[in-house]
Amino acid sequence: MSEYTLPGIHVTDRTLQVPLDWSRPDDGRTISLFVRELVDPTRRRDDLPLLVFLQGGPGGKGPRPTGPDGWVGEALKRFRVVLLDQRGTGRSTAVRAGALTALGSADAQAEHLTHFRADSIVADAEHVRKTVYGGRRWSTLGQSYGGFLTLTYLSRAPEGVAASYVTGGLAGLTASAEDVYRRTQPRVAAKNALYRERYPDDVDRVARIAERIGAGDVHLPGGDLLSVERFQTLGMAFGMGPGFERVHWIVDEAFDDVPGREDELTDTFLAEVEAATGFATNPMYAVLHETIYAQSGTGATAWAAQRVRDDDPGFAPSARPLLFTGEMIYPWMFEQLAELRPFCAAAEALAAREDWGDLYDLDALAANEAPLEAAVYHDDMFVDAGLSLETASRVGNARAWVTNEFEHDGLRLGDVFPRLLARMDARGGALPAA
Repeated sequence: MSEYTLPGIHVTDRTLQVPLDWSRPDDGRTISLFVRELVDPTRRRDDLPLLVFLQGGPGGKGPRPTGPDGWVGEALKRFRVVLLDQRGTGRSTAVRAGALTALGSADAQAEHLTHFRADSIVADAEHVRKTVYGGRRWSTLGQSYGGFLTLTYLSRAPEGVAASYVTGGLAGLTASAEDVYRRTQPRVAAKNALYRERYPDDVDRVARIAERIGAGDVHLPGGDLLSVERFQTLGMAFGMGPGFERVHWIVDEAFDDVPGREDELTDTFLAEVEAATGFATNPMYAVLHETIYAQSGTGATAWAAQRVRDDDPGFAPSARPLLFTGEMIYPWMFEQLAELRPFCAAAEALAAREDWGDLYDLDALAANEAPLEAAVYHDDMFVDAGLSLETASRVGNARAWVTNEFEHDGLRLGDVFPRLLARMDARGGALPAA
C-alpha cells in the first residue's frame, strides 16, 4: 500500500491477489488487482460513504485523476471514491500479447479470456468491498460498460450495493450482439448525416481521401497499410460530444495541395488517423467487445457487427458519400492492425464460442431494492435507448432520466452526475451502509 497527495486529492494505492477463475478459486491461478482510493485531503480521516466507479470498456482501466475536477470532484464532496483497474487492464495483470500467446492454442487463450468478463469483475469488486472496506455497502457509478457491470452486480451481489448511478449504460438484458448492432447501425448512419450537414465541404474531401487510400501504398507511421475500412472507423468519435469536430480537424489537414503532390496524404493526417483508430493501449477493448453481449441464450457472437455491416451496402468502402462506422469491432481489424494481430486466434475462438454463462439474473433484478438512477441518452450511438428503457422497466427501484442534452460522454463533459445525485437525494438517498 502507498499513499500520497496530489493537488486536491489524497490517494491510497493497493494491490491484491485474486483468483483468475472465481468458480475455482483454489486452482492456483491468480492475478493482481489494483485498487486506487481517492478522498478529499481535508476529510481523509472522516467516515465517508463509499462510491466505487465501474469503468467503461470493456478493457478499461480506472481513471488517472489530475485534480478534483469533473465528476471526480463532485464525488469527493461526499464520498470516498474507489477506482478499480478492471482485471486485465492497467496495473491489474494487464493482458499482453506475449503472455497470452504463451498459453498455447487459440482455445486455451480464449478460455483464459473468458475470466475477464462482467461476472469476474463483479467478483473482484466484492472481494475488495469485503476485505478492504469491512463489508460495508457501497454505491456504484457505472459509465457505459460500467452500467452493464452494475446490472451484473445487482444480479449476483445485491447485498453489497447501497445505491447505483448509471450513465449511458443500461444494457439490454437478453439482447444479443446482433440485436444491439441492428438497432445502433441506423443511428450511426444518422450521425453521419448530421456530420455532413455540419461540414458539407468534408464530403468531397472524405471521398478524395478514400480514393487515395484505395489506390494503395498508404502506410501509417507504425507501418500498417491504411485501408478505407480502417479510415471509416474514425466514426467511433461520432458518439461523443465533440466527435464531429475531432473527425473534421483530422480530415481538414489530409492534404497540403502542394503542386505535384496534391494527392499525397500528409504525415499529420496519417499520425492522427493511426492514433484515433488504434488499440495499442487497450487491445482488450477489441478482443472482448462482442463477448459482453454473450449469454446462454444468445449463441456464438460470430462477428455480429460484420454481419450487420455486410447487410448494409451504405457502409461499403466503395459507397459515396463514404460513411464512417461506429463502436463496432470487425474481424479484419485483427489482420490489419499490428497491435491486434497477436490476438487474432483468440478473438476468432471467442467469436465461435457458444457455451457462455448468463450475466444477468432477471428475477434478482426484478426484486432489486437498492435505488438506481440512470441517465439514458436519447441519441446515444453506442447504447440503444430503447433497450435501456426496457431494462429500466424490468429492474426494481430503477428510475431513468431520458435526455438528449448529451452524447455518450455526458458524465465527463456535462453535469450528469450531480443531477443524478440530486434525483437520488429527492427520493430518500441510498440504503444504509451497514
